[in-house]
Amino acid sequence: MTGLNGAHGVGRRWGCMSACRAFASCLAALLAVLPASPVVGEQRAGDGHPTAPKVAIYVSAHPDDWQLFMNPPAFDDAVQPGTRIVIVYVTAGDGGQGVGTGGRRHPFYLARERGAEDAVRFMADVDGLPARAIETRPVVNGHAIRRVEYRDTTSYFLRLPDGNLTGSGYARTGRQSLQRLADGAIGELQAIDGSTAYRGWGDLVATLRRLVDLERAGGGQLALHLPDGDPVRNAGDHSDHLLAGRAMLEAASGLTCAERNYYVDYASAKLPENLEASRRDLKAAVFAVTAAGIRAMDHTTNWRWYRSAYLGRSYRRTEPASGPCSEPAARDAFAHRPVGATVP
Repeated sequence: MTGLNGAHGVGRRWGCMSACRAFASCLAALLAVLPASPVVGEQRAGDGHPTAPKVAIYVSAHPDDWQLFMNPPAFDDAVQPGTRIVIVYVTAGDGGQGVGTGGRRHPFYLARERGAEDAVRFMADVDGLPARAIETRPVVNGHAIRRVEYRDTTSYFLRLPDGNLTGSGYARTGRQSLQRLADGAIGELQAIDGSTAYRGWGDLVATLRRLVDLERAGGGQLALHLPDGDPVRNAGDHSDHLLAGRAMLEAASGLTCAERNYYVDYASAKLPENLEASRRDLKAAVFAVTAAGIRAMDHTTNWRWYRSAYLGRSYRRTEPASGPCSEPAARDAFAHRPVGATVP
């Protein structure tokens, strides 16, 4: 989520104290309400990959979107035995800085990735000790994409430029955006780290479809989690949110086996709080871990605004699956691939 930093920025010192206190209280409450369950990811097939009868794919335009808008459902999936989570971060959420640091010690986009990864590991490790992450950079549909596998979770970081609230892009990153790519105003969209470029909207959609097919192989149920594109239910949302959701919907076209979950993003701030205390604690704990990861890399978050606007709310509508899907290629295409390896 980007575009609110200037309007709702708070002092670094107050934010750190508040985030730490909130994290401590949320963690204590969290331990009291979590269901007992086996360690997620312990059951693995002989090829070293997790096996799961359900695959849940979360589409996150920016590295903090699923935590704010698609949680606690993401937490429910993380602690549910037999469910594997795949999170696709479509943009870097760089706020127009590209690979720049904004005067801090580390690039902003890396700080946001750190926060997102810490949040995923926090959920995946809730019933056990930390495990080892497997990081690769496979080439999927001709594009090198950072991929991190941790227990029964997989994260993809496409690192496309943040498109700004209205989709106009930022001058520093060449006015590139998902919106302008979809509209045909630009012919390609380059990852901010120079790792790849998507030549047209269709190229991006085809790459997402390849990721979906690779990750759903071997799984029975498929669930998609994405921003709601309904302009009435989700009025005034960030352009990146809407276009990331649109891209995934187009990528999943024809997948009748996929349940589709649509979430209200920015507009939820104007809706009544609907999470009971224990559910709010789950959501707040995950976002506190996200914020702590970002701060550990010398950047700030708008904890006060996010806490009041989103942590007590979660609104979604669901379209059930309508039929079966054909079996995709085997998921072992990722087994033991070195960085930069091509996935067939």
